[in-house]
Amino acid sequence: MIVAKQVADFITSFRLLIAIILVWVGIEKGASGIALVAWIMIVDWLGDMFDGRIARSSSKKYQTWIGDHDLEVDMVVSLGLFIFILQIEKVDPWLGLGYLLIWLIYFLIQGKIPDSLGMLFQAPIYGWFIWIAVNETPKAGWTIIVFLILSIVFTWPAFPKIMIPRFFSGFNGGNFDHSL
Repeated sequence: MIVAKQVADFITSFRLLIAIILVWVGIEKGASGIALVAWIMIVDWLGDMFDGRIARSSSKKYQTWIGDHDLEVDMVVSLGLFIFILQIEKVDPWLGLGYLLIWLIYFLIQGKIPDSLGMLFQAPIYGWFIWIAVNETPKAGWTIIVFLILSIVFTWPAFPKIMIPRFFSGFNGGNFDHSL
């Protein structure tokens, strides 16, 4: 019998495939794929919103490897998006390489990826892509912005009570209850 955790893990695993799709779109379509990538990112973010909720609703309470590595999946997707941005030449390759190397060295020295810094790694990539989308394909870019605003509105109790404290907890030793 399939339980909710397995469905959540499938969604999270599928999101890894999205990273590969983003790179493929960059290879096949280049800058003409910006609008498509915007929609792919919306699908990814929807999956990210729902996989945790589905997992927490599971009748069987247990941790899975995929569930424990949701942040790393988020980061792989953002890396796929970053590669797409590099492919369409919207960031200097040396700047991009420097950005990745700084984070890689930091995470290797730390020996782990704190939630807050994993989120911080992703934020400029997503922000830069949204800026690109708004400027290059305004309809798709503004669709992302509306989606993000609606996501915050519909998850409002969770956003200030869970996401913001989760982000800042990494700066005070990572004391955050992930079971919320």
